[in-house]
Amino acid sequence: MLFRSAQLRSSAEAIWTPERLRVEIENLLRKKKMIVVSNREPYMHIHNGKEIQCIVPASGLITAMEPILKACSGLWIASGTGDADRETVDKNGKVQVPPEEPRYTLKRLWLTKEEEDHFYYGFSNEGLWPLCHIAHTRPIFRKDDWFYYKKVNEDFAQAVLEESKDDEEPFILIQDFHFALVPELIKMKKPKAKVAIDRKSVV
Repeated sequence: MLFRSAQLRSSAEAIWTPERLRVEIENLLRKKKMIVVSNREPYMHIHNGKEIQCIVPASGLITAMEPILKACSGLWIASGTGDADRETVDKNGKVQVPPEEPRYTLKRLWLTKEEEDHFYYGFSNEGLWPLCHIAHTRPIFRKDDWFYYKKVNEDFAQAVLEESKDDEEPFILIQDFHFALVPELIKMKKPKAKVAIDRKSVV
């Protein structure tokens, strides 16, 4: 594998290609699991008349991370938000994506209306978003919002731990301030896990 990687670097294939990315990811992960955690899912299933349509939400994260997950057959954990999402997953909340050529697994977690209101619209959007973006809006923090924020973070951390139970050193990328508590929750149970949080919007 190292020889193949050196070949790709020294050849005319110095530009990034799916093959070169696959080799680099295999060298980096060394058979360890790669997990991405985000609030927004990379694929959403919605009803379109009598049919179910799969759409890709607009997101820079999806553009950046999907090639990596495809290269390593990784796992993406996200909130299920499409009105047909539950109809397209298995008993474990999983579906293989992309639909036209499955290359990795999407695991959906379901938020209740109360969780969405308090975790997402409350603590994340009204509290953390203006705080992290230095917006000209005073952050609003409520006790109930904080309770649900902690609960949803705990649920997502538990999902990561369950999915990586056979790997003591998984590679995990947490997306943004929605899940600021997840890295510590994971490290408490898996101290050897490689956990990173994308804080591009946090100053």
